[in-house]
Amino acid sequence: MQKRRLGRSGLSVSSIGLGLMGMSDFYGTNDRQESLRTIHLAIEKGMTFFDTADMYGMGENEKLLGEAISDHRRDDLFIATKCGFLRDPATGRISGINGKPDYIKKSCEESLRRLGIETIDLYYLHRIDPDTPVEESAGAMAELVREGKIRAYGLSEASPDDIRKAYKVYPLAALQSEYSLFTRDVEIEVLGTTRELGIGFVAYSPFSRGLLTGKFSLDTLSEEDSRRQSPRFQKENFRHNQANVQILETIASRNNVTPLQLALAWLLAQGPDIVPIPGTSKRNHLNEILGTLDHPVPFLEFVHLDEAFPRGVARGDRYAPESMKRVYVPPALSAKD
Repeated sequence: MQKRRLGRSGLSVSSIGLGLMGMSDFYGTNDRQESLRTIHLAIEKGMTFFDTADMYGMGENEKLLGEAISDHRRDDLFIATKCGFLRDPATGRISGINGKPDYIKKSCEESLRRLGIETIDLYYLHRIDPDTPVEESAGAMAELVREGKIRAYGLSEASPDDIRKAYKVYPLAALQSEYSLFTRDVEIEVLGTTRELGIGFVAYSPFSRGLLTGKFSLDTLSEEDSRRQSPRFQKENFRHNQANVQILETIASRNNVTPLQLALAWLLAQGPDIVPIPGTSKRNHLNEILGTLDHPVPFLEFVHLDEAFPRGVARGDRYAPESMKRVYVPPALSAKD
């Protein structure tokens, strides 16, 4: 497993990280023991970068990771978590965003306790709080760094303007945003900003929540699966998107890789500053993900993919309308809509 640096922060992580969200939330029922075995296998395979958040499973995801890493050398692992989302304890629904300094500090203490560690390697503000200047949120993060509670901080789904404002207060190590063949919005302005400032880019949902794996079926979604409300998974949109996936399957087949592996290889090829964090709760899926590193793909195939998957090729927004309000959409795309 190779390492990649998070911008100019001096921090390095495995070139592929593991997103843990689906082990506790949003995608229906979960097998806790299989999730633990998956994390253990990831560590055995050389993965060091593990991504969670306090809102995943209402804190249960952090507890899961804490249990999984309790018998491993802490210095060998890089733990990232997030704060900021508010969820209704009764319904689990997202009720708002809080980026106030006191809330950030309180959330950090709670995450440290659930994880069972003394320092969080990378602590994100999960979304920008529209009612709190991002400079205030960044100031709280800087205090946590000075106190030794966190090693570095980051933002998620932030605009170039907010990234610059936060950076002036204290340099952030990473920006986490969605990036895949189906979601290339960050190429318009965001990547240019992070590269100018020397900020690492952590790409979540590299398979567009399963769409790009070539294995997805609407019939397999449970009633609790949040993708049932996602615009891209609605019947007509899904049919359109699956037609594009067939192109991915064709290119993958002639290179003896799976569609998942090709989609991940393309993302890794977009720059050494990009660290994908695919999510899975199953060991067989993890082995397929890591198999990407064993099967080089000719660069010309990435050119073909760029042509076949231009920005905007996916039909339907990546989130439901209320959630789309909380992510940055480049003005060029907003005007187009």
